[in-house]
Amino acid sequence: MPYIRRGPDRQIESLHRRGDEGMEFLPTGHPDLLAFIGQAPSGNSQFDRLDADFVRVIEDVIDTLIVKNIINITDLPGEAQAKLFARKSFRERVSQNSLRLFSETEFNTVIDDTNFGGLPP
Repeated sequence: MPYIRRGPDRQIESLHRRGDEGMEFLPTGHPDLLAFIGQAPSGNSQFDRLDADFVRVIEDVIDTLIVKNIINITDLPGEAQAKLFARKSFRERVSQNSLRLFSETEFNTVIDDTNFGGLPP
């Protein structure tokens, strides 16, 4: 194991225990195989994380330049604008669905411990 079947686009379509006509054998740690089963190749995960962090820094720099009117969003190529808007939209959707532990609620006066100063121990 593992034998794979590739599609016309050369992407892995299926994974098999036994080989058959039109199948290809891949070693267990092959990058295509790891990508198909949703695992990152070993050794690259730290570099991938650094890349993701750096992309966030670049996005923040662009936002800062726009806020300070140094550049306009329209100064960027259309593809760059689309990618920035897609990332912002995704981050907003994720943050809307995340747990907000420190946001204002209707219960904040109940949780505020300054109101309990006169209670007996």
